Amino acid sequence: MNIQKVLDRKKLDEKVLGMPWFVQQFIDYKLPDLSPSTLLEYVRDYEQFFNWLRAEGLSAATSNQGVTLEELEVLHMENVVSYRLYLTTRTEGTNSRITVSRKLSSLRSLFHYLSQIAEDDQFYPLLKRNIMAKVEIKRIHKPKDTAAKLKGKILEEDELIDFINYIHEGYGQDVSNNKQALYAHEQNKERDACIASLILNSGLRVSEVVNLNIDDLDLGNKMVHVFRKGNNDETFKTPVYFREQARDDLTHYLSLRQTRYHAPKKEKALFLAVPNGQKEGKRMTKRAIQAMIIKYAKRFGKPYLTVHKLRHSFATDYYLQNDIYKTKEQLGHASTETTEVYAHLTDKTMSEAIERRAE
Repeated sequence: MNIQKVLDRKKLDEKVLGMPWFVQQFIDYKLPDLSPSTLLEYVRDYEQFFNWLRAEGLSAATSNQGVTLEELEVLHMENVVSYRLYLTTRTEGTNSRITVSRKLSSLRSLFHYLSQIAEDDQFYPLLKRNIMAKVEIKRIHKPKDTAAKLKGKILEEDELIDFINYIHEGYGQDVSNNKQALYAHEQNKERDACIASLILNSGLRVSEVVNLNIDDLDLGNKMVHVFRKGNNDETFKTPVYFREQARDDLTHYLSLRQTRYHAPKKEKALFLAVPNGQKEGKRMTKRAIQAMIIKYAKRFGKPYLTVHKLRHSFATDYYLQNDIYKTKEQLGHASTETTEVYAHLTDKTMSEAIERRAE
């Protein structure tokens, strides 16, 4: 099991103890099919919903653990509408339409399980009436809309190489008057450029980069082996290829990994950082990589650029030379529907259709 899954499984086991027994049963039912990370989000959604039920007087429970099936059975449609309104208008962190849709979808999954799958000792459904079955959850992100939002916010053509070079050299020149920033850059520029290069030359997710170990690397074949999202076979790592530039940057980084980050022998992580006040390197965190890319992006003149948009940048560039099925495979998408974003970003399918018509 990869590092992030281990952490999320631990958090999930802790969180689920504060849930009603039927939620614990639902999580056990879903564990073989969904990752701990996904189920942890489910439990957080249920925690918020049960807190709201109790605050609104729709449950008499003194804690979320005490919420009953009977209280869920008697909910009215107006209650669901009120909850949706609460999610979209509450002052402390208003949710986007996509987030609201996901939270309602989590509830639908739970209610469906309780009313259609789970049963009591008399073989009757645990939930006799399912109010969430009446809730229509509209599909929010269509590929074309997602592509429109990404326009101008990713790296294109020569910018991919320019951004990597900027991390190597340009950023140091821009912060030359800031001794602290310059020192940090001198210490980490090879590592930082290597991470950006690997994503921009393979399309790896940030979680996949975080979980990489040294023995996952196959420099000779320009390949890394990663646990891919959605694959719950904990014994299998998927091979993902990267371009020549990433091999050069990886070779450079590996030549100084040990001396620069003082990695103990037991530390197998590929990308390391030395925490403040400590002498030995530890695995970089997802948050650290995200913050690192944002830091360089702002100075580079692409303030909207994030670590995930580096993946989008690679995918768009890769799709220009390959078909949608190869792009889907390279990115580890479950469906070509997700990969369609890059068709809209490049307008490749439309331009090819026009050319074919003209022949």
